[in-house]
Amino acid sequence: MPRAKKPQPPARIRIRKNDMVKVIAGRDKGKTGRVLAVNRSTGRILVEGIALVKRHTKANPARQIKGGIAERESPIHVSNVMLLTSGGLPTRIGFRVETVGGKTRRVRIARKTGETLDRKG
Repeated sequence: MPRAKKPQPPARIRIRKNDMVKVIAGRDKGKTGRVLAVNRSTGRILVEGIALVKRHTKANPARQIKGGIAERESPIHVSNVMLLTSGGLPTRIGFRVETVGGKTRRVRIARKTGETLDRKG
């Protein structure tokens, strides 16, 4: 019997930490939040206030951990979110090569509006 293949992560993840994203699939569809972490090896991202799960924790006074039921975010797949433009419009991400002072850089642009998504500075 052949062994099941491991799911491969996406070839490239264009979403970065601190981006505003909108969930387009799953139980939190329609919600928006800020990206807290990006895991490129698994193809999953952690979004603020999205995919909340309850974790039962045991009290540990030595490490100042209070016991009880804590709610925290769980990672969701990068394909289930879309990046938001500054106007709050969900868009796909494209790239444009810009030359600034003799240096060439790839900057992310919104496919829908053409605006630059990378913040300078």
